[in-house]
Amino acid sequence: MATKPHAGMGEIENEPLRPKVTDAKGILKQNREFLDFFWDIAKPEQEIRLKAIEDLIQYLKNSEKSDELKYTLKRLVDGLSHTRETARPGFSLALAQVLSVFEEIQLQTVLGYIKEKHDLQKVKKKLIRNAAFGNFFGVLALSQSGRLPKETQVVLECVQLLQSLAQYREHLKDLPRKTMVDILSETTEEVFEEVLLGALQSDLSSAFSTPEQLQLLLVAMQRFPSILKPAKLKKLLGSSSVITQDNIPKLLEVLKMAARSVKKDRVLPAVALDVLQVALKEESFEMFWRDVVVNGLLNEQSGPSSYMCYRLLGSALPLLSLPQLQQVLSGEVMRHYGEHVVCAQLPERFKFAPEMETYVGDFLQGCREPDKQLAVMLSFTKLTNQGYPVVPSFWKVVQHLEPSALQSYVDWLKDMFTHPKMESCLDFSTRRQQENQESGVQSEHCVFRMRKWIIPRLTSIVENVQVKKEEDLIMDVARFVFFHAFFDAKKSTPDIPETESTLSVPLDERTRAVIVNCFFGLLQHLNQRPVQGDASEPTAQGERRVLGVTADGTLWVYCLVQYANVLLNQTKYVHCAQQFTPQQKKSWDSMLSSVETLKKKAKKAQTAETSAFQLLFLLVGIYLFKAADEGIELMQDLQNCLEKAQEKKTKRKKKATASEEQDEPHWVEVMVGILLSLLSQPSRFIRQVCRTVFAGICPHVNKRALDTILDVLDPNKDEEESGVVVTDEKDVAKLKRDQEEQDEKDDQQEGEEEWESSDEDSDDEAMEEDDKAESEEEGEVDQNFRLELMKVLQGQNALATEEDGSEDEELDDEAMMKLDDNIAALFSEQKKRIQAKKDEKEKFRKEKALVRDFKIKVLDLLEVFLNKQPENPLVLGIVEPMLTVIEGGMSSDSNQQEQEFLRKAADIFRNQLCRAKRYCKNVSDMQEELHDMMERVLTRAQTLSDSSVSLYYFSASLYLVKVLRGNVMTAAASTEGKKGQAVSASADQMAAMGSVDMERVTSLFKRALCSFMTRRKSALSGAMFIDLFTRFPVLCVRLLDSAVVYITEGVRQHQQGQACAIVLRGLQTREVRQLLTDAQWTEILEKTVGQVAETVSSIPEYKIKVVQEKVARALELSQFLVRSIQQQKLSVNLEPLKEALQPLNLLDGFRKTGHLEDTYWSVVKHFGILKPKIEKMKKAREEQDQQSVAKKKKGFLPETKKRKNRKKPAVLEGKQPETRDEGGAVGEAGAAGDKEKKKKNKNKKRKQQGSGGGEPGQSPQKKAKAQPGGKKKKKQKQGGDA
Repeated sequence: MATKPHAGMGEIENEPLRPKVTDAKGILKQNREFLDFFWDIAKPEQEIRLKAIEDLIQYLKNSEKSDELKYTLKRLVDGLSHTRETARPGFSLALAQVLSVFEEIQLQTVLGYIKEKHDLQKVKKKLIRNAAFGNFFGVLALSQSGRLPKETQVVLECVQLLQSLAQYREHLKDLPRKTMVDILSETTEEVFEEVLLGALQSDLSSAFSTPEQLQLLLVAMQRFPSILKPAKLKKLLGSSSVITQDNIPKLLEVLKMAARSVKKDRVLPAVALDVLQVALKEESFEMFWRDVVVNGLLNEQSGPSSYMCYRLLGSALPLLSLPQLQQVLSGEVMRHYGEHVVCAQLPERFKFAPEMETYVGDFLQGCREPDKQLAVMLSFTKLTNQGYPVVPSFWKVVQHLEPSALQSYVDWLKDMFTHPKMESCLDFSTRRQQENQESGVQSEHCVFRMRKWIIPRLTSIVENVQVKKEEDLIMDVARFVFFHAFFDAKKSTPDIPETESTLSVPLDERTRAVIVNCFFGLLQHLNQRPVQGDASEPTAQGERRVLGVTADGTLWVYCLVQYANVLLNQTKYVHCAQQFTPQQKKSWDSMLSSVETLKKKAKKAQTAETSAFQLLFLLVGIYLFKAADEGIELMQDLQNCLEKAQEKKTKRKKKATASEEQDEPHWVEVMVGILLSLLSQPSRFIRQVCRTVFAGICPHVNKRALDTILDVLDPNKDEEESGVVVTDEKDVAKLKRDQEEQDEKDDQQEGEEEWESSDEDSDDEAMEEDDKAESEEEGEVDQNFRLELMKVLQGQNALATEEDGSEDEELDDEAMMKLDDNIAALFSEQKKRIQAKKDEKEKFRKEKALVRDFKIKVLDLLEVFLNKQPENPLVLGIVEPMLTVIEGGMSSDSNQQEQEFLRKAADIFRNQLCRAKRYCKNVSDMQEELHDMMERVLTRAQTLSDSSVSLYYFSASLYLVKVLRGNVMTAAASTEGKKGQAVSASADQMAAMGSVDMERVTSLFKRALCSFMTRRKSALSGAMFIDLFTRFPVLCVRLLDSAVVYITEGVRQHQQGQACAIVLRGLQTREVRQLLTDAQWTEILEKTVGQVAETVSSIPEYKIKVVQEKVARALELSQFLVRSIQQQKLSVNLEPLKEALQPLNLLDGFRKTGHLEDTYWSVVKHFGILKPKIEKMKKAREEQDQQSVAKKKKGFLPETKKRKNRKKPAVLEGKQPETRDEGGAVGEAGAAGDKEKKKKNKNKKRKQQGSGGGEPGQSPQKKAKAQPGGKKKKKQKQGGDA
């Protein structure tokens, strides 16, 4: 009912319609702090709820009011049925805490209030769910209070209440039964026997009905074994035990129900684990596992039942004895689990393997019995799919094995490798494998797959640093892998343990290749392995020395070389898989002697050079077993390199002649060549060793050695000149021929069409080849093939000509057969030529990929050199070659390998070179050379077309400026900071820039700035010069005047906007202000103000994006200028800028961007111009809304369902012509309003035509809806006339 609005407070007091205020719950009597506790308890955040409960308890303890505790109980009990699910546990926990602290409160009273408040018989139907939760959480609060076992009658009533809640399973699920289990676990035997046993009689008797009732029985049996004796169980269940043959079907159905109930939770139901424990207690585990798990759950072939079997298997591991473990882990559940692991490898399949790994890991971590640990590891290893174990070769659970169990497991793996006992494995094949292999799986195939898994398994045990193992075990595995990679046993000898077990199945080439790869991976790990048991914190220098050695300081590689030497000398007992030639044996012996010589020198004085040579000799020696021919050449080069390195000191003393130095390469150059040769091999271990060796010889690298590395990366040089490559001139020529002969295939197509017109019988094979050629590439017709085909046809008179007129003549059978043979031979030859070209092209593509991969690895050497020798002057020689590499990579193919090479090169150049904190600072003798390099780099940056490449060239120029400046700038700045002085004289500026030729460098960057500002298409960008101004304020001061000029003289709007950004960054730099005097600072600000005013006033419209960006940057610069001039009170005239900015907001489209408009008003605010308010428009809108609401009739649609009236803004703006000057866009809005009027009129005409122009049958609602619109239209006309 509507009431008349009142004008004053006095009338409000006399309001007759206000309802009478009542406070039945006493809320108004409580203070605000007290009430806040209950509001916080209902909040969804757990931390807030817990804090509120804690504060409530403390408040009640300190309170002296008697009614607050009573109000608390009522409020908490009411909240138990809160509609918000997250609030119910909060109120339940609060009630439990209150009952626990204030023991004077009777639990019987609270329980009675809970039953009364949440009576399921009286509550409305739609509130039954909330009431059920209220009862449940009330009982839960009583249970959690800790006082429930003391009051037996309350316990009984709680249990009865929970039993009554079982019928609301769709809401509460199994929560009541779980609470009953919790109550049982806290109840004493006396209370259970006297009170609860009778109440739970029906539940216990029907234990096999639901999982909850069964769990209730099992918990009662575990909690009260003296009460629920076999005689009592026989009375309840009909049998004296749970696991009996008669109970198996009922038990199976209950477990199936439990499995389905936790399908989404993916956990093992508690009742299943309880049944397992009862089966073990009743000594009927074998029957339970056989009849319930294997023959019951597993045979159902459903997901929940199968996963319950797997979880039962994992959970049973800690509970079973050794015979039971062996029985369970070799049965059908394991086989079924193996099939799941293999089939679940497909994407989007649920994978149980991680969960099983957790079960096994927890068991091994908690079990200290090596026998059980070994039994579990062996059982999972023997679970194989056609010989290949389903567990991964790198299984983290091995780290929990005891040392004795680990040693036994390694011995078993070695024995399984030498004597594969595939019949002892639990092998299986998937259904798809059985369909694809109808003849069965061959034993040799299974042996190969098992051995293929065992070797990575052994190496992963060594490589896993979490596994507790001794050095003897590591060496044992390394010797085993090395022996079977390169040797075979003839006779057994105790000196070589690997010969005592001969192979029952000989190794094939595939297996040996796998072993060789695993061995070099293991060798890589050993080379980087820290000392066993070294717990001390290594320093930066000592960290590298302790890697790759045993506890006594011997290299792991040296230990393996010594073992290999023993095997080579024991020809009676072993023989090498690839017998050594005399030349190989000679290289091996020379390697050993060189290593021994180096070891003697290392005892006197250990140097990085000696360690590098020793490691490289050992590596090449091991490499002889894999690639003998290449190893011999490398060994010879390495010997020569070592000899030259040893003669280095002697030559220095004798002062060798210059001719000798020019003719003979330095030893480090030969070493670099050897490293490049090694890098061409596809081995991660060799790549890592090359990095290690090169890091050791970095201090000795000279210019020629560095140029050798850079020549490999130079894209402008031929492949055969770039060091170590895999292609030659023939490949390049073949590629050219391929490109020239690509057109032959289309010629073949045309020739086949001509031949088809004469004879269509032998066309199939040739046309198939033609289709392939046409689909691969298109080009011109191969004239040679056409001529040959024409000759064959004319030779048999099969081609008609105009001269002979033999159009209607036919060939006899003999001529036809001959023609077919000739054509078939011609096309066969053409097909071979095409296939040969394809093979050559594919070969060249693969070789090119190998070369690119080789270059990626060569970049490692550059990265090591820049990390180890950043202050070496040779680093400066890397700048231009790296830029050439990046530029060539940008213009090359876009395949993944090319992108990886380019990404790595760019990362090294940007992070390791240009942004390095350490760099060469002593370049006094290289000034002219560096200035020339800077000029070349900057010139190239201006001529490029790709901005991304130009950025690297510009960064290189900034790096050269940093190098030429040195650390003088930092020292000068710190000295000036202490004295509190500023730089003023040009001499100080030159000194602060170190070796930089300021005039030359300034002219170079000024030329680059001019190129960027005056060229329409320039690869340079404003961000480059912003970086320049930020890093080198001295150059910024010299270039600032030029940058200010381009605010108006930039060739395009984009350049003018970038000039504003560059000038703004320069003026904001603190060092620039310090370098300028007050007069210079005032002058540059005044000049900038004039330029900004001129460029802003020249803007005709505001629709183009580049103009918007320019205006944004000009406004940001204007804001800085106005603020600085006004704050520093400089004598700079700002009127031109004010006059230029004032009409800016009147431009078309200016109001579309909110950020730009805000910036504009923040700038003109400094001139006293404020943003106009639009309160009048809002008031007019509100008045019209009130009028429309007052005229509404019943049955109207709500406002959210109405179509928006787009005429309102036009009407309002039309009524306020006085805001035209301030708002700046009234004319535009008025025009928009006219357009909307026309559009509205058109829509109205269409509606009238569709509805008959206002027929009498129009509904009252439509009439009512049209009335306000008509009146508004009339008002519009009146406003327009006015």
